[in-house]
Amino acid sequence: MAETKAQASKAFDGFLRDFEAKYPKAVGVLAKDRESLLAFYDFPAEHWIHIRTTNSIESSFATIRHRTTRTKNCVSRNTLLGLVFQLALTAEKS
Repeated sequence: MAETKAQASKAFDGFLRDFEAKYPKAVGVLAKDRESLLAFYDFPAEHWIHIRTTNSIESSFATIRHRTTRTKNCVSRNTLLGLVFQLALTAEKS
């Protein structure tokens, strides 16, 4: 991870240059969202460990992953599927 936004921007440019020919659509999406992806560096470095994702899909699956790892081997497959479904519904609301 880069120490500053300028270093991250330089690395980002290098990534775009290296992979644009092979993966043009993916690089186009990343280039379009450049400011959002580098917004992390607008905050003080001491806050970086506390910054959480705003990706709603990732946040929902983190909740499910956290709960299901604790119940491993304690329930049947059907019960676990029901638990995951209910957790997904709850995570979707928040």
